[in-house]
Amino acid sequence: MQIYVYDLPTQFNENWLVDKRCSNHLFAAEVAIHRILLSSPLRTLNPDEADFFFLPVYVSCKFSPKTGFPSIGHAPRTIHSAVSLVSSVMPYWNRSKGSDHIFVATHDFGACFHSMEHFAVAHGIPEFMQNSIILQTFGERTWHKCQEVENIQIPPYVSPSAMSPYMLPPPQVRKRNIFAFFRGKMEIHPKNYSGHLYSRGVRTAIYHRYGRNKLFYLRRQRAEGYQEELLRSIFCLCPLGWAPWSPRIVESVVFGCVPVIIADNIALPYSHVLNWSSISLTVREADVPRLAKILLHVAATNLTAIQKNLWRAENRRALLFLEPLHTGDATWHLLDLLSRKIGQSHDARSPQAVTTKK
Repeated sequence: MQIYVYDLPTQFNENWLVDKRCSNHLFAAEVAIHRILLSSPLRTLNPDEADFFFLPVYVSCKFSPKTGFPSIGHAPRTIHSAVSLVSSVMPYWNRSKGSDHIFVATHDFGACFHSMEHFAVAHGIPEFMQNSIILQTFGERTWHKCQEVENIQIPPYVSPSAMSPYMLPPPQVRKRNIFAFFRGKMEIHPKNYSGHLYSRGVRTAIYHRYGRNKLFYLRRQRAEGYQEELLRSIFCLCPLGWAPWSPRIVESVVFGCVPVIIADNIALPYSHVLNWSSISLTVREADVPRLAKILLHVAATNLTAIQKNLWRAENRRALLFLEPLHTGDATWHLLDLLSRKIGQSHDARSPQAVTTKK
């Protein structure tokens, strides 16, 4: 398998990197994948040899001055401008109608480009992207309009360089004295947005029910020492936000804290290689009132087995976008899945056949 990376004008990508947040926030896989592909042995400089074409457009680096979060309303226009440019100077988009072209859309609801589901569904995926391959963090087990496109579900981005200072000693020798941990947005009185509540009210229910329970360490504000709190925790709560997925799932695995995923119908990335049921817990949203009993039961029965599986190094590696490409890391797995889309005849050039760092 070979991939051609379009050399777009810098206003589509590199110019955004003056803001350091661009390459480190939860949507930053669009930056990491681009960088990794540039030095990948699967990259070709000859587009006539390419199986796939990658468009490096950073659409998540325009941060709202009010909230500090990425503003993505401009994304469809910006990506369309990039497509218009490459299709006017090279024949490959028009030749395949974009079917062999790859975009990264690591937002709440993928290429629907909105943080709230009802608006995302109403917008849908832009028509010009509907023949292409989307790399997205969003995924559900049943049909959803925002995954009605050829896609590969990838992990949320967590900066490997930010994680590495906390990796020694390894997770299995850490003293864990926090039973159940969550730090993040938990509204006491959630706002009603046209009949929709943030987190479908799950985070609010957790806070009201367990805010004074000594088994639970719940904090509603950001603070220094978050990584140390993860390392001290046995169970890490990963409830949905506006979207079902969360970078907390990756953070929990990396820091050896059992992810407790509370997001009905969520699909998890790389389930073809990661046995999620052996390294995490899934709790139905309706079962939040029973959450303490569920966690106590697991702690008394099969916690040791879950932790043993969780602490295997290959599980952590599979969820991190390492630079350069490493065998078994997040980019390696997405390239493996991508290679399967072009048939068995390309096996000799799949990631398994390429020498990468161990």
